[in-house]
Amino acid sequence: MTKTVDLNADMGEGFGPWSMGDDAALLNVVTSANIACGFHAGDWDVMARTMRAAVEQGVGLGAHPGFADLQGFGRRRMQLPHDSLANMIRYQLGAAQAMARAAGGEIRHLKLHGALANMAAENSALALACYAAALSVAPQIIIVVLAGTAQQTAAQQLGCKTACEIFADRAYNDDATLVDRSLPGAVIHDPETAAKRVVEMIQAGAIIAKSGTHIPSRIDTICLHGDTPCALDIARHCKTALETAGIVISQFDDALT
Repeated sequence: MTKTVDLNADMGEGFGPWSMGDDAALLNVVTSANIACGFHAGDWDVMARTMRAAVEQGVGLGAHPGFADLQGFGRRRMQLPHDSLANMIRYQLGAAQAMARAAGGEIRHLKLHGALANMAAENSALALACYAAALSVAPQIIIVVLAGTAQQTAAQQLGCKTACEIFADRAYNDDATLVDRSLPGAVIHDPETAAKRVVEMIQAGAIIAKSGTHIPSRIDTICLHGDTPCALDIARHCKTALETAGIVISQFDDALT
């Protein structure tokens, strides 16, 4: 049976005159885009420009909400009451929906960013608060979850459309969470290494941890961070390696559960 996988990238992360990542080039490689909603990165003009470019390329639009932490790029942990956290998700998703529709598209998925995503990967109650909030605004939205973590558990409890994600450029712990960025080897910068490991994971049907442990998992999409200097090279290498291995690259199905 032919294996199929989506490629996604985080983008729209510039702010005002400050640019980050080569979104235009990445949109020629990926099939889904996770677009910052103005809290951890991005602003209304960057959102509008990125949405429009993604629509023109036929790339699936996703909201990428995070903590209100521009200075820390959403990678600093914050403690918020779940009611406030839910409203924060609704606020950002609403902004993304408006910008997408103005660009002639629709938001089809949501993926948490940074520290918020890492906390949700460890805490199913927090993940539930975020995902239930998103579904209260967009009941048919696809929730992109970090495969094998509390994020996936929460989405399963809600019975919502779910896409299971792995990372091309991040190392894994044995519990399927990501190795902390402060630790050596947490971020993979070599395009060939990243490409080789995503092919291995797709073929194995498993997340491969830094220790070599295989964690069996459904894999629907592969994330390629857009903010690293080597992001475009990693994206291109991964796409070529996957296609060479006979793996079809296609936007994930909107009927996933």
